Amino acid sequence: MSRGFPYTPYPNGWFRVADSDEVEAGSIRAVQYFGKQLVVFRGEDGIAHVLDAYCAHLGAHLGVGGEVVGNTIKCPFHAWRYDGDGNCVEVPYARKIPPRAKVHAWTMCEKNGMILVWHHAEGKPPSFEIPDVPEWGSQEWSPPQRRSFKVRAHCQEMAENVVDDAHFKFVHQVHSMPQSTAEIDGHIFRVVSISKVGTPRGETEGRIEIASHGLGFGLTRFTGVVEMLVVISGAPIDEEYSETTLRFMVKKLANEEATRGVGKAFIAEIERQFGQDIPIWENKIHLTRPALCDGDGPIALLRKWARQFYSETPAEPALERPGQDPL
Repeated sequence: MSRGFPYTPYPNGWFRVADSDEVEAGSIRAVQYFGKQLVVFRGEDGIAHVLDAYCAHLGAHLGVGGEVVGNTIKCPFHAWRYDGDGNCVEVPYARKIPPRAKVHAWTMCEKNGMILVWHHAEGKPPSFEIPDVPEWGSQEWSPPQRRSFKVRAHCQEMAENVVDDAHFKFVHQVHSMPQSTAEIDGHIFRVVSISKVGTPRGETEGRIEIASHGLGFGLTRFTGVVEMLVVISGAPIDEEYSETTLRFMVKKLANEEATRGVGKAFIAEIERQFGQDIPIWENKIHLTRPALCDGDGPIALLRKWARQFYSETPAEPALERPGQDPL
C-alpha cells in the first residue's frame, strides 16, 4: 500500500478506537487498528479499557463471546478473567495463576465522546495530551453528528489536504481558492485559511482555523457566515486502510429549524468534498520530492511537522519551497 510513502503506516500519537456511546457499561466492542485485533470494554464502574484481543491461555478472542464480569473481561473459552490492566485475576479451575497470564493493555483516555489509545512504536509513554473541546456538550452548540469513512490511504496523505490550497478549486470547485498560513507548535500543527464565501447577500470572508494534535486528532473551526466545528479523528486500520471520523457541530442560531438547516447543508458539503478526495487518495503515489509551486500552500511545512511522529524516519530528500531554501 505504501505507494512510495517512506514511513511506517502506524505513526505515534493518540488515535480513536471507539466512540463513548458505542461502549456501554458492561459491554465489549471488538475493533481492528494498527494491524491488530483489540477489545474495548467498559466495566460496571463505567471505566473503559482497551486490551489486545487474544487470551494469553490458548488464544481465544476475548471480544467474540467474551463478557464483562464486574470490572473484568472473561474469556469465552476457559473463563479466564482479565482486569483493565491486562492482568489475569482468575482462572476458575486452577490453584495458581500462571505468571505469563497477561495481555497487553493500551494507554488510553476518554475525552470529547471518544475512547483514544496511545500508540508508540517504541513503547514510550504519551508526550502530549488530547485537549478538552469546550463546544462539546455546550447548550450553545448542536449535538455532534457523526460520519465515518474507510479509505485506502495513509493518514498523513489525507492530512496533507488540509493545506493543499489549490485542490479546493480544482477538485471541489469552491467559490475561491483559500489562502493558508501555518505554523508548527510542538505536536500541534496550526493552520489559518481565509477564503471568499458566496452567500445570498453577496460575497463575504470565511475563516477556517485548524489545530491538528498529531495525526490522529484535530479541530477545524469555521467562522464568517456562521460558526461551525468539525472534530476529526483518524486511525490506521492496517497497512492498507485508514479510518476517519468527522463530528459536525453548529453554533445554534435564532431558531432550531435554521440551525438544523445550516447543519444539514454543512454536512452535505463536507461529505461532497470528502467523497471527491477519496479516489485521488486511493490511487495517488507519494513523492518525497514533489515539484511544489508558490500557490500550493504549506505542504512542505506539514511534512516537516509530521516527521516527529515516526520512530524510524529514513533519509528523505529535502522538500523545496519556491523562493526559499530547502527544509
